[in-house]
Amino acid sequence: MTELNDQALLRYSRHILLPEIDIEGQQRLLGARALVVGAGGLGSPVALYLASAGVGTITIADDDEVELTNLQRQIAHDMASLGVNKAESAARRMRAMNPDIRIVPLAARLDAAALAERVAEHDVVLDCCDNFATRHAVNAACVAAGVPLVSGAAVRFSGQLAVFDTRDAASPCYHCLFPDEGEASDGPCATFGVLAPLVGVVGCLQAVEAIKLLAGIRPTLGRLTLYEALSGEFRAMKVPRDPACPVCANRPA
Repeated sequence: MTELNDQALLRYSRHILLPEIDIEGQQRLLGARALVVGAGGLGSPVALYLASAGVGTITIADDDEVELTNLQRQIAHDMASLGVNKAESAARRMRAMNPDIRIVPLAARLDAAALAERVAEHDVVLDCCDNFATRHAVNAACVAAGVPLVSGAAVRFSGQLAVFDTRDAASPCYHCLFPDEGEASDGPCATFGVLAPLVGVVGCLQAVEAIKLLAGIRPTLGRLTLYEALSGEFRAMKVPRDPACPVCANRPA
């Protein structure tokens, strides 16, 4: 495991005070690898909190450039980032927060082959994208590689969170919950709008689950968490594995 020097012991002291994490859990975080797909509304808080928490290697992928409309909610970027690739912009902010970890920005949209390769190189994947097709592609790559997936979505005043881990025999995958044959989709913010801090709420919850998993704390599996900002209510629904799911039904034990 990664050794903690005096500066690291001080930086991560509030984690180390937690008996569920302690020094061993922080060492696990420093040796861990996370892939963040999307550096926008959800990806911004995810990336910043993973960096500040000391996840040792963080790869962040996004092919878009920062626009003025993004600054309403995408807190990894600022006015100086306009016209800059989002992955590069987020990486710059992450390095400023924590120069002792490795940040790998990918200024590209990952196709199926690239996803398969990248997912297999990491310990957890965080889906922070805003389109249905990419969500299913990321899920398929995670199932194939046996890598846990932390999925989040936010639109209008509604957010959702789920953790999928194919290493657990009872865990569903994203396709079990949202079959790609249907019309379900969170839709782009440019079409429906989104409350600015809502993406922060969901992104922070994604970061919590990823950090738990990487630190050796069991994540919350088999459950879809829904948050309605207008009512201020959280609801949780159990999500069973679909034995006929075309993506995960024949996965290895």
